[in-house]
Amino acid sequence: METRSGRSLTRSKADLSATLRRAWYHLRLSVRDPTRVQTWDAIVLTAASPEQAELYNWQLNRAKRMSRIAPSTITLAVPDPHGQRIGSGAATLNAIFALAEHLHHLSVAGSSNSNSTSSSSGSSNNEIPLLSLVELIRKKHILLLHAGGDSKRVPWANPMGKVFLPLPFMASDDPDGPVPLLFDHILAIASCARQAFQREGGIFIMTGDVLPCFDAFSMVLPEDTASIITVPITLDIASNHGVIVASKLGSPNDKRPVFLVENLLQKPSMDDLVEHQAILDDGRTLLDTGIIAVKALLLLLAFSHIFYLVQMSLYEDLVAAWVPAKHEWLKPRPLGEELVTKLGNEKMFSYCAYDLLFLHFGTSSEVLDHLNGTGSALVGRRHLCSIPATTASDIAASAIIVSSKIAPGVSIGEESLVYDSSISTGVQIGSQAIVVGVNVPEVQSTVDGYSFRFMLPDRQCLWEVPLVGRTERVIVYCGLHDNPKNSLSNDGTFCGKPWKKVLGDLRIQDTDLWGEKEKKDKCLWSARIFPVLSYFEMLQLATWLMGLSNPEDEQLLGIWKRSYRISLEELHRSIDFSKMWLGSTNHQADLAAGFVAASLNYGLLGRNLSQLCEDILQKETTGVEICKEFLSLCPNLQSQNPQILPRSRAYQVHFDLLRACNDEKTIPEMEHNVWTAVADETASAVRYGFKENLSDPSIWPSTVPHAASISSGTFEKPFHLRKVKVELPVRVDFVGGWSDTPPWSLERSGCVLNMAITLGGSLPVGTIVETTNKTGISINDDAGNELYIDNISSIAPPFDNNDPFRLVKSALLVTDIINQKKIQSMGVQIKTWADVPRGSGLGTSSILAAAVVKALLQITDGDDSNENVTRLVLVLEQVMGTGGGWQDQIGGLYAGIKFTSSFPGIPLRLQVNPLRASPQLIEELQQRLLLVFTGQVRLAHQVLQKVVIRYLRRDNLLVSSIRRLVELAKIGREALMNCDIDELGDVMLEAWRLHQELDPCCSNEFVDKLFAFSDTYCSGYKLVGAGGGGFALMLAKTAESAMKLRTLLTENSEFDVKVYDWELFFA
Repeated sequence: METRSGRSLTRSKADLSATLRRAWYHLRLSVRDPTRVQTWDAIVLTAASPEQAELYNWQLNRAKRMSRIAPSTITLAVPDPHGQRIGSGAATLNAIFALAEHLHHLSVAGSSNSNSTSSSSGSSNNEIPLLSLVELIRKKHILLLHAGGDSKRVPWANPMGKVFLPLPFMASDDPDGPVPLLFDHILAIASCARQAFQREGGIFIMTGDVLPCFDAFSMVLPEDTASIITVPITLDIASNHGVIVASKLGSPNDKRPVFLVENLLQKPSMDDLVEHQAILDDGRTLLDTGIIAVKALLLLLAFSHIFYLVQMSLYEDLVAAWVPAKHEWLKPRPLGEELVTKLGNEKMFSYCAYDLLFLHFGTSSEVLDHLNGTGSALVGRRHLCSIPATTASDIAASAIIVSSKIAPGVSIGEESLVYDSSISTGVQIGSQAIVVGVNVPEVQSTVDGYSFRFMLPDRQCLWEVPLVGRTERVIVYCGLHDNPKNSLSNDGTFCGKPWKKVLGDLRIQDTDLWGEKEKKDKCLWSARIFPVLSYFEMLQLATWLMGLSNPEDEQLLGIWKRSYRISLEELHRSIDFSKMWLGSTNHQADLAAGFVAASLNYGLLGRNLSQLCEDILQKETTGVEICKEFLSLCPNLQSQNPQILPRSRAYQVHFDLLRACNDEKTIPEMEHNVWTAVADETASAVRYGFKENLSDPSIWPSTVPHAASISSGTFEKPFHLRKVKVELPVRVDFVGGWSDTPPWSLERSGCVLNMAITLGGSLPVGTIVETTNKTGISINDDAGNELYIDNISSIAPPFDNNDPFRLVKSALLVTDIINQKKIQSMGVQIKTWADVPRGSGLGTSSILAAAVVKALLQITDGDDSNENVTRLVLVLEQVMGTGGGWQDQIGGLYAGIKFTSSFPGIPLRLQVNPLRASPQLIEELQQRLLLVFTGQVRLAHQVLQKVVIRYLRRDNLLVSSIRRLVELAKIGREALMNCDIDELGDVMLEAWRLHQELDPCCSNEFVDKLFAFSDTYCSGYKLVGAGGGGFALMLAKTAESAMKLRTLLTENSEFDVKVYDWELFFA
């Protein structure tokens, strides 16, 4: 056998933050634009029972509503048949068959419904031809999550399903968004693995208690076979999991991380590892992560109708059929001979994900370890929670409180987790405790002054569960490190204490817990210890059972013995999932309603009320009524904070509440108010005196003598014929776009890094303005359009979107020329051109506007400074109705490479900082930077409107993305000043990802292919401007790479693109 030298695998582990952020970015993109970014055709979860499957189906629907799963993806929750536990292997086959049946029923019914809960049974196997099922499923891409286990080591997660436990990594990125769950993060990682299947059908199998953080984008799978994902791990960890023994494929120089699986070891000892040569040269071994990718889906489907009623393990029985060394072990097992016969000729491979972080959520302590250790920097410790002032409570800074309401007078210790709970006054929660789904009612003090108190000690878990057929919710508790599977005789514990001590201290007999019959497994899982009584009686007995009150209290012992009691095992079979889901949904809605009410009554509308209303609307019957109550507060929003709250934001809140209340009649009017307010606020920020409303035609073209216009011409001079020509370069932006766009730039700081360039050795944008003896205004452009306006009073917004002269008309308005007296006794002729493809993304429209405004000001002896022109173009774009920021006109008006900052206020302040580029930098940029016209037409205002609306809604993901673009502009500036062109490439790549986060429509399938083709040669790339098409900016790795790429793009018939010659423009 080939030696394993050269496989020390010393690569560093994945950066958890970077890996998850990239995965989440990809997940959101695949959900928002699944036609461009491949997503799963189906997501299937296994469940222990039909009732649990129903709960999982609600969770799947929630994931779709929260944009975690694409609307086109089929979701299915499949329980083990007939209530039998059939093992992970048989459950896999059962789930595949259930999906095939579901697809068949959808195809027959022609249904568009993609959500279902299946209770697959064997009765239908004879009704649907197997070949029909095979044909339906063979090309599908399926994500299968095993989530049907008992979760004995994480018992508080058992009711919800361990895969749905809270994992608030990156929760602070979206403060008003739902609490991230382990399931959500698994979906994000899995979304990146979809590319490995390409267009082949296949199934990607994962476990619901592991978050495998790795670069799934780079995963490569052998064709038409099965692969298991592995990672080098230390021997102590491997001894508690499965281990893969594999040999290297190909030549010693082959660096592909693909190995042929030679053997499988389950929880091996050191002797086992040595005997089977499973130890690598660096002293580690290959861990079985539980992730299996199967492209030969037909094989699994063909046997699903045979095996699914037989108990079978996926990781021992089924996988062993593909590994020859396991055949002799497998044959004596149920259906082992059949498995070997049918699957034994196939091979299994291992894909080694060297950088994989294996985050296992197998025990309660592991959950807290990941929250307070590995991923502590990522954890949102306060998310969707209502907490009192620090002087009214004692809550540790390291405590994690998510989706919970905490009353005054509560204490919560360090590193504790409180989730989906309402905690009333008088409750003390210790350190490293876990509280889930607990709703402690408020208690009024009694006449004798008694105050309610309840203490949960350190390292304890407390949760509540509704039971089928009972009105009470049973209170359950155990120690953080309790193993419910450990027996009385095998160091079993309860609330951290040995069972013998618990029984002795409380004078409880083991027969009280496990009955008269001799039981082999006297453990916490089977102990009938939890009483079902009134709420405060259960809390009182919990205090007693945990050893916090007098253990010799005969009254408490009597109450406990007489009560109906339940074990964890019985609890698992008695959960009222419907009541649990309804209670949690209503709890979330009540919290959201509280946040909205506080924002409307006391705040400045800084929260994403649209998103919070989505939670409120999930509340049965009353959700819409609550939103209507909030809607009634909207008319007073502006009057409450007239000097601080932007009208555009107030109108957007009103619009969002109208939409939540389904008030379709009023929505269009309010939408108009939103955009009018944005235009007015922009005008105000540049101190342009357009009375109250930019969009009101009645104010045009009346003279405004009192207006503090920043374009005061001097046409009172004697009239002479004059002619002005203005030519400008175009701009390419490296990073920072969107931070220049109102209303962002009116409220927050912005930074843009861009440069002015010529195309083909000439300035491509220009205008000629001249005065004439003939009155009126004559306009013509390079497309052959001509217009003569005799009555200048007819120039007034709003302008038709198809009007080719609305830019020039808007320029005439914002420069106030039509209000000059002499204009009535003379004429103006205006000619414009732009030798740039339409929809280029080079800022052509804004730069042409700048040229026209500058020429008009020059011919009237107005203020034609670049600063003044920049401000006027901002207003002009609002008058046109296209919107837009300041970076385009600055890019064309100011020469060279610029780093421009904006500072909000009245007036809006702009600071243009030219970069003193060295000859070396200029030469390297012009050698390595390719400007490629994609041929894809794009309209910036369509992208812009979507982004502006998201900002006005205070979409936190958008806000954080633009903030990052601002930071990247600063990093890019430093990179250029240090002549670090490669770092500039990294900045461009991240900026491109963020632009797609802002709006996935900024790219398309053609652009994706173009960038994928160019990736080998490039350090970075992006579309310029708002994206959607136009020009691409490609920074090659070297000058030679640039020449090679230019040749390839020119010769490749698949890409009908044009590479433009460009030069940096200096004044």
